Amino acid sequence: MIATLIFILILSLLIVVHEFGHFIVARKNGVRVEKFSLGFGKRIYSRKKGDTEYSLNLIPLGGYVKMAGDDLEECKGKSDEYFSKPPGKRFQIIVSGALLNYLLGFVFFWLIFCIGYPALTTKIGGLVDGFGAQSAGLKAGDQIRTVEGRKVGNWNELQKEIQRNSSASSVNIMLLREGKELEVAVPLKEKSAVDDLGQKRSLTLIGITPFDEVAQVRHGPIASIFLAGQKTLELTITTYKGLWFLATGRISMRESMAGPLEIFFMTSRAASLGLVAVLHLIAALSISLAIFNLLPVPVLDGGHVFLLGIEKVRGKPLGAGAERVLTNIGFSLLLTLVVLVTYNDILRRFGESIGKFIAK
Repeated sequence: MIATLIFILILSLLIVVHEFGHFIVARKNGVRVEKFSLGFGKRIYSRKKGDTEYSLNLIPLGGYVKMAGDDLEECKGKSDEYFSKPPGKRFQIIVSGALLNYLLGFVFFWLIFCIGYPALTTKIGGLVDGFGAQSAGLKAGDQIRTVEGRKVGNWNELQKEIQRNSSASSVNIMLLREGKELEVAVPLKEKSAVDDLGQKRSLTLIGITPFDEVAQVRHGPIASIFLAGQKTLELTITTYKGLWFLATGRISMRESMAGPLEIFFMTSRAASLGLVAVLHLIAALSISLAIFNLLPVPVLDGGHVFLLGIEKVRGKPLGAGAERVLTNIGFSLLLTLVVLVTYNDILRRFGESIGKFIAK
């Protein structure tokens, strides 16, 4: 029950932030907003304030902002209508939802770095046969302090520093053993591994495994800004790589995409792990939503940007009929994608149970 409530709250937050981006920029550019709606289906609550009707609906799986004159057939040429505004202002309105989602993701990553997050320490738990750490005399229980003079405070930083020196034959490591500091040159060795996108890549390793010791890592507000920016950029690059690999067939949809059902299970797991895990999930989902919304598919924000580009080249917008056809195509593609992703979620979670049931 708690997981379901958190799931609904997360979805609602992402949707409200996205639609608020459209709403506030539309208002700023002089466009009258007629409706601001959260959810679909039966209306639970409704209130009109000024020109805008605010409503809350039963199914919290979406939302929309209805602007005056945002349909070519309905636009009467009034100054406060969407299609009466120049392409530049309409572009601002379209991308503002995704930009606000992007900003939300960045802010939540910043919060995580500020309040602290659990991370494995740099204490060695074991050695891997045939790698440099074993031949250099490292031992289980050693605490690594620096790599090539650069301080490492957790296991993730340790891995990054080793990869930074991947072109060298060895790295100088300063470690703490039984209260004494030792400096050791550790040979490096390459090994093929599979990354988060299922692609083979070469990693440079010294051959150690982590000790089961976790510490709370916290950074100052200024440092957290740079770390949040770095995390946001890394996630953006990984997401676009994943989309490219999906489009070129290098990874399957089943491996790379999650639908509402899988997000619900992700939310349940995050809720069991605590506040930081929930914040991390919100940040990742918000940035992913922003990127997905900017894909050049009709119905999505990116599709509207694409149509604006066509209008800029032609010097006039597409006709209402052509735009309606493209919108219907985009809606059909989006609906098909939702069905396929949900089907994959069911197979991922319940495929084995379904197989056993059918076998009986």
